[in-house]
Amino acid sequence: MTVLKTLALAALLGTSAMAQVTPQQAALEKTLDAGISSADQMAWLKQMSSAPNHVGSAHNKENAEFLLAKFKEFGWDAKIEQFDVLYPTPISTTLEITGPNPVKLGGQEPTIPEDSTSGNLKDALPPYVAFQGDGDVTAPVVYVNYGLPADYEALARRGIDVKGKIALARYGGGWRGLKPKLAQEHGAVGTLIYSDPANDGYATAETYPNGGARPDTGVQRGSVADMTVYPGDPTTPGYGSVPGAKHIARADAPTILKIPVLPISYGDASKIFAAMGGPLAPDNFKGALPFAYRLGGDDTSKVHLAVKSDWSLKPLYDVVATIKGKDRPDEWVVRGNHHDGWVFGASDPLSGDVAMLSEAKALGQLKKAGWQPSRTIVYTSWDGEEPMLLGSTEWAETHAAELQKKAVIYINTDGNSRGFLGADGSHQWQHVVSQVAADVKDPQTGATVLDRARAKVRADAFDGARVNEAEVKAAEAGGDLPMGALGSGSDYSSFLQHLGVPSLNIGYGGEGEGAGSYHSIYDSYDHFTRFEDPGLAYGKALSETVGRLVLRIADADTPPVRFTDLATTVRGYLTEVKTLVDTRRKQDEKRAALLSSGAFRLASDPKAPVTAPPAEAPTPVIEMAALENAVGRLEASAKAFDAAYAARGAGLAPAARGKLNAALIGIDQALLIPEGLPGRNWYKHALYAPGRFTGYGAKTLPGVREAVEERRFADANLYATRTAAAIDRLSARLDAARAIIG
Repeated sequence: MTVLKTLALAALLGTSAMAQVTPQQAALEKTLDAGISSADQMAWLKQMSSAPNHVGSAHNKENAEFLLAKFKEFGWDAKIEQFDVLYPTPISTTLEITGPNPVKLGGQEPTIPEDSTSGNLKDALPPYVAFQGDGDVTAPVVYVNYGLPADYEALARRGIDVKGKIALARYGGGWRGLKPKLAQEHGAVGTLIYSDPANDGYATAETYPNGGARPDTGVQRGSVADMTVYPGDPTTPGYGSVPGAKHIARADAPTILKIPVLPISYGDASKIFAAMGGPLAPDNFKGALPFAYRLGGDDTSKVHLAVKSDWSLKPLYDVVATIKGKDRPDEWVVRGNHHDGWVFGASDPLSGDVAMLSEAKALGQLKKAGWQPSRTIVYTSWDGEEPMLLGSTEWAETHAAELQKKAVIYINTDGNSRGFLGADGSHQWQHVVSQVAADVKDPQTGATVLDRARAKVRADAFDGARVNEAEVKAAEAGGDLPMGALGSGSDYSSFLQHLGVPSLNIGYGGEGEGAGSYHSIYDSYDHFTRFEDPGLAYGKALSETVGRLVLRIADADTPPVRFTDLATTVRGYLTEVKTLVDTRRKQDEKRAALLSSGAFRLASDPKAPVTAPPAEAPTPVIEMAALENAVGRLEASAKAFDAAYAARGAGLAPAARGKLNAALIGIDQALLIPEGLPGRNWYKHALYAPGRFTGYGAKTLPGVREAVEERRFADANLYATRTAAAIDRLSARLDAARAIIG
């Protein structure tokens, strides 16, 4: 079905399970807006980002206690839930270029006078990555570009490998944890990761403090735990790290790396590159540093790398606040943002956390004035998100049965900035997100944030930017903007991909200069309020947006879902996978022809030879019939359900509505594949997963798509069948729900 036909169908169906905003609801939302204050957010942000906020720090605990006190002050029933998690913190880090005159590198970033907190480093940890493997190695360095599979293929064709060497990778192209993981798998003894100025330094904007881009001393911290296997505490896989829980041995935890890893600045990377020999790097390996990039690998570029960590359990403090529903107390609207950071964390995550606190204040004022939601509202401020979604995963695993029984939706935010509304998530919620976006004003232009988002898509398409065709058509038709899929990288992962709780991730951005401060000591109040969201105008917009979503879902007679949007999206995913199979088959034929003709040998420069790629078995026919049929049934079931609700939903008797709501709670769990995805059974969702080689980036129909991409053709056929079965389960649940409507 085309996007335009889908929009026409949506018009015929009206609001599906959605009631128009009543005058009473509009008045409630106006009062909500009046209770949201950018000044509040500015004050809270300054306080909460005034000292280092890493897991286990004193200020991180103070922030949790501050949030708890605020929720109680606002009239919420609030508590802290503690989890004891394995979390390594560095005891010592060493990095130096060896030789007759060693050059010491690494260490803490320097203070910048214009950044008032950058000198408050007494409790700060040095630049590090969590869940690397401690070690002490000295070896030559090989530059591996982004350190992704295609980069290792390019190196192999040039006769270069990283076995016994230290891999130097730049950030970008894929999630950071994949870089040392793949280096380890290729035999490297250590990994260094740097931020090239082509990606977030002087090639993108003026560097801090003159602009928001990363200075040559800035270092991006992060986690390198293998989250594509499972997130959360590596030593409590699948169950919560409550105090006293059993932890498996660190050596047995598959998500912890075995080799030492450090993040470094591009200033330090430049010094390593200057010592490196070897052949010139191919064009797509080159960044924006002012010299010829070489691949290294010889003894001229030996580096000494050592990391020693404290591998003890550390406490997490999840703040959980509740307003109990008056009609449906056992149906939950769950909303979250995290409060821990790598250092000060003003942008990531506190800009989102203070927006959530604004919502809580405004909702508390409504409650004190006599309002009580129909459903229970649960607000959560997570700890330990940065090291690998620790706080949310441990809480979700601990409360898994209750969440699967009660959670209507999980709504997530993280860092926020100036610019355009972004929304990704479970696609049956797409329409309500656009409805809300049509009622929130953009603080810079006065247009609605929906109209501004549509204008951005259309203008980008005109200017030749790479944009999604479905988004362009929807924007041109004045319809809902299609949402993206969720991969990983924030706290929705456990809810959606493990438990089957539908989820949304909401935020503003695209016009701030936040990339340059990301995960460094310069992610500060001064940087954020100068270069990302001056005056926190978009913090207020975020509160107004998510606050409306919470109100509308909590007070709706029936959850405001529209399943035709989901079905249309899944049809698009299937089309993409079928195209992928066809493209791969044609590519295999071309490779075989080039190999047989000797074209790669003739094309190679004899002075810098590049060998031919290895031969591959041709991509076979993947049996898609069951999946094709399942998607067709879903389209029919979704259309029938939405049409039935649009026609008769408003007049449902209370008993029938109660049965319908019960049928819709947990309906997404039909999309869970009991066996999980290949090689990572913690991830169970048939439609969405973080990519094994993209990390944060989503893979859709992942069991099939990734099997084709990775040439695991038996898995592709198996998961086409398993994915079809999951989609059929959802169709059957929808048919049963439609029967209740009559």
